[in-house]
Amino acid sequence: MPRYNAPFEIHVHGQVPLRPDVSFAQLQDSLKPLWRYAGHKSLSDAAISAYEDEPGIKFDATEHLLQMCWTVPGDDDFRQTIDEVCMNLNEIADSGAAVEVTFYDTDFDEQDGPSAEESRDDFLMLFVGPNPAAIMQVQRDLLVQDLINMMERHFDGSELGSVVAEVDKLFAKRFDELVSSLEIGKPPRGMGGNSGGGHGGGRKPRHLH
Repeated sequence: MPRYNAPFEIHVHGQVPLRPDVSFAQLQDSLKPLWRYAGHKSLSDAAISAYEDEPGIKFDATEHLLQMCWTVPGDDDFRQTIDEVCMNLNEIADSGAAVEVTFYDTDFDEQDGPSAEESRDDFLMLFVGPNPAAIMQVQRDLLVQDLINMMERHFDGSELGSVVAEVDKLFAKRFDELVSSLEIGKPPRGMGGNSGGGHGGGRKPRHLH
């Protein structure tokens, strides 16, 4: 059933490369927690976003790509749902990908100006992939991009090679530790928090991609 008076509007955004053999039926099964959360009986019914200007959830069979720009009303329990979806996508992903989840507080209106009550907005950056190495590669690429964007305000890009090399060392160390601890079957989901992934503080503008 649709959720009325939900405390959040939850926006899911990302592109996940899928294995060439993945069918729509397999994708629908993987995304079942998502479309059931939205109160629908199939992926096709749930694929339309709450906002008309968003493309929703699309399966590009030619490019073997899952595209998500989709909003649904919900609560904090959506976190468990998106965790289940990411675990399912690990099984059908062809390479690593990031999935952004933004919680917009429906009771907060930034047009009202300063208020005693702060927004409950939250932002998560989750990662999926066929194996831990693919997931860490995406994490590494995003971190390097964020670092370069920030540091190029003060340094020339040609000066940042050593910074990137240190980031690579950190991820190599993390991967080695993951393998040695025998947790290869539990890939790290990635960063969470209000401004994870280097997107900066403050309220994230809706539909800004």
